[in-house]
Amino acid sequence: MLNTNTTIKVGEYSYLYDLLIPKDHMFRQWLALIDFSFVFDQLKDKYCHDNGRMAVDPVMMFKYLVLKAISNLSDVKLVERCRYDMSYKYFLGLLPEDGVIEASSLSRFRNQRLADTDIMDTLIKKTVEVAKEHKLIDGRTIIVDSTHTLSRCTPLGQTETLQKYAKALRKMIYEIDVNMKQSMPAKYEGDSLSDEINYVKSLVEFCSRKPELSLRENISEASSLLSEMVDDIEDHYTISGDDEARVGHKSADSEFYGYKTHIAMTPERLIVSASMTSGEKNDGPELPALIDKAIEVLPELERVVGDGAYSGQKNLEKAEDEGIKIVSKLNSRLLEGSKYEEKGFSYNKDAEMLVCPAGHMSISKKQVKDRTGNDRISYLFSRKHCGVCALRDTCLGQTKEKRQKVSAAVKTKQQIAQIEFMDTEEFKRWSKERYKIEAKNSELKNNYGYDRAIYYGVCGMRLQGAAAIFASNLCRIVRLMSEKQAK
Repeated sequence: MLNTNTTIKVGEYSYLYDLLIPKDHMFRQWLALIDFSFVFDQLKDKYCHDNGRMAVDPVMMFKYLVLKAISNLSDVKLVERCRYDMSYKYFLGLLPEDGVIEASSLSRFRNQRLADTDIMDTLIKKTVEVAKEHKLIDGRTIIVDSTHTLSRCTPLGQTETLQKYAKALRKMIYEIDVNMKQSMPAKYEGDSLSDEINYVKSLVEFCSRKPELSLRENISEASSLLSEMVDDIEDHYTISGDDEARVGHKSADSEFYGYKTHIAMTPERLIVSASMTSGEKNDGPELPALIDKAIEVLPELERVVGDGAYSGQKNLEKAEDEGIKIVSKLNSRLLEGSKYEEKGFSYNKDAEMLVCPAGHMSISKKQVKDRTGNDRISYLFSRKHCGVCALRDTCLGQTKEKRQKVSAAVKTKQQIAQIEFMDTEEFKRWSKERYKIEAKNSELKNNYGYDRAIYYGVCGMRLQGAAAIFASNLCRIVRLMSEKQAK
């Protein structure tokens, strides 16, 4: 049951806060900036209002999670520190002589009160409202990127793990009837994962065909566990205690196992929208959701700055629909037309044909697919013109071709417009702002423990991200206000 009594507590030792905590302390500034009662309104429906034991104040519980984000401590160590750290007690709204919660209460709060809530979006919106109220952000530009977070679990070696559990299953079978060894699948002890999987499947199938085995609870459980492991490997090539983490790639030769946080922030380095996915998800498809969330708090949004991952066709269409510019370079495959321009070829927009350096226009074109399945347009020039052209040796070189054939990637109207936009001073100027989000990613990892997940699953990652982003935004607002006052 919730306690709705909002009376301010005053104790015998309250004066200690005035003596020990400076007026410019970060927690004092946070409490002056934001009214945390919005957390109560967000979570009150998660509690029973008319019976049961009195619950710990949800606002205080949420503050514990914020402290956990900035201190990077375990639940037990965090509660222990709150017992003697006066600044932490002050932030929590406790009197100096008050006791603290049991560490296990934090786990229950996360799992029972914060599950199935949009707490992350609520926290981000609240900080953006505060920033706009103090006129700290412009609101017309966002910078987007993703950062990876390692799973709490390390993926296990697939072959070794399957061998370990298959060996345990065989041992259970031998205890029932050692003579079954003659009819069981031959044990595999090599290093090939595919051969090990085939062996495990045959072993599980053997158990399912024998009623004297399949009806035994321990055999049934061991067989099911092996089947699930095989399914996990075939689905996402890993076995781990974290079922929702996946293998992603930071580069062609660097991978990680965990999650991605997709972030949109203003040039003032305030995060305005975010989403969490497993590690294998690409960055580009997350942009529409980031834009939609950003527009809710920044309706005047005009441009999005990001790397080449965000210049896909669907994102360009989304930007066109919203009247937003995307400051993101197109794939180099779509820019190869400039190579032909350097060789003297040009594109005639009226005829929709290429013109060669000698001034001859292509006589036909057709759409083809390259080896990777991408659409291209092949332009053919006249044999008659190419055969007598003075530039023949330069154009065709040592090839045996009798006429020039030029292939170019198919460009949509949005891509053509984007190529033109890439040549503008606006594009070049805003591209230089992208480094700021790299610094923000580093800040989240180094200052808020965001390099490794402290919970399991995407929901746990969303909760960790909510607390870290909220704390980061509050610190940034305090910094911006200090800079504004110093001017």
